[in-house]
Amino acid sequence: MCPAGPACPGAMEPPSGPCSWNTGRTGGTELAGLWGMATCSGYLPGSPMPAVSFKSVFIAVVLGTAIVVAALLINAKRPPVETAQPSAELVRATGKCAECHRRETSAVVHQFERSQHAVKGINCLDCHKPAEGQEAMEHRGFTLAKHLTAKNCAQCHTTEYEQFARSRHAGPSWAAVRGTEGFSPEQIALGEKFHPGWIKRPTHPVGVAEGESAMAGGCDACHAIGKPNADGSFGSCTQCHARHSTSVALAREPRTCGQCHMGPDHSQIEIFEESKHGVLFTAQRESFNLKADPKHLTTADMPAPTCSTCHMSGLEGLKVTHNPGERLGWFLFAPISTRRPAGDAGEQGMKEVCLKCHAHTQVESFYTNAEAVLQSTNEKVKGALDLTAALRKEGLIDAKPFDQPIKFVEFDLWHYFGRTAKHAAFMGGADFVQWHGNYELLKLRNELDTMAKELREGHGGAPVPKATKGTEAKP
Repeated sequence: MCPAGPACPGAMEPPSGPCSWNTGRTGGTELAGLWGMATCSGYLPGSPMPAVSFKSVFIAVVLGTAIVVAALLINAKRPPVETAQPSAELVRATGKCAECHRRETSAVVHQFERSQHAVKGINCLDCHKPAEGQEAMEHRGFTLAKHLTAKNCAQCHTTEYEQFARSRHAGPSWAAVRGTEGFSPEQIALGEKFHPGWIKRPTHPVGVAEGESAMAGGCDACHAIGKPNADGSFGSCTQCHARHSTSVALAREPRTCGQCHMGPDHSQIEIFEESKHGVLFTAQRESFNLKADPKHLTTADMPAPTCSTCHMSGLEGLKVTHNPGERLGWFLFAPISTRRPAGDAGEQGMKEVCLKCHAHTQVESFYTNAEAVLQSTNEKVKGALDLTAALRKEGLIDAKPFDQPIKFVEFDLWHYFGRTAKHAAFMGGADFVQWHGNYELLKLRNELDTMAKELREGHGGAPVPKATKGTEAKP
């Protein structure tokens, strides 16, 4: 080796000839560096490539094959067809709606984003586009329904709407306050088909006496659940489900029903909260699964009932319904309660719910006691109404409503306390059967007798007839 050449163990010597590691003529240091690199690597330019072992080649082939097979298997797991993409209009509507409303009315966007409608991919236009018979309006490039009604919901929830339309939550609810106001002939015919005499009726005398503003701001707020709409439908589903959250859990909350079913004339929420059912719900609220699928609801989801459990749910395989009166046997709201047309079937349907938690003997005993309260309440109310009817016949009470003190007492007797006693008997509200029910009936009957005596003595001294014992309500 050249004395100045690179030292490399096992390196090949340069070709014979003058040592030129440091000569500029032959490349000097560059040539020496290249030569050294070549000899250190064991390969010289122009010499044969070193042999590659069979083992290395085999491993490389196996690894490459494994990668290809893995890629093919992963690809096979992908959907066989391309995932359906939303239409341009749908994307545009959703984006535009959320873009503006997130700034202007952000709550509705947040409510919708948490709803099952959002989970299922329902778009704003799916609900807000005009249904048949609805007035349309242009809104920032989109054609929307000016007023949404139950008809928009019925486009998807057809069965639920049909059940609702046959219920007393529909036409009869509005007619109870407004009479036939706003009904089309077709809507009157449909309502009368299911509830004869409950649509063709006058405006409620309380509303007439209180005035339009009180009706609009008070009565209508609840009774609009059955308001006739210009598109031919009844009411609005959002009375119970809310507009953008559309929550089944909200509809199952007792307080949702209690927005309207409360107060002295329909005290259901107060009665429920006093009952054992209500106490259990309050105490165990966190263990309830209010979001459970209505068609697969079990007592594990609802270990104690709420309003919707008894009146509407498909508990343990029962039929789901949006007619909350379907499982009832009596007209409890009436002054004198009578049997509903399908009362036997309705009562049996409610008993089927009771039997999910209670023994047959217990259920039958409960109904026997409740109907005994109903009959005795009917008798007390009928006796009072017979007295005021006699006073009208004698000309001591005129036909105008709420213009004499005795008329308020008469109304409160049946409308407040008669109803309360009957409802409480069927809902397990003991205090409302007695102190908020029968005791008040006795008290107001005494007031009626005193008033009747004063009226008669002031007009010739005619004696007050003894209260007529009421007859039992007939099935």
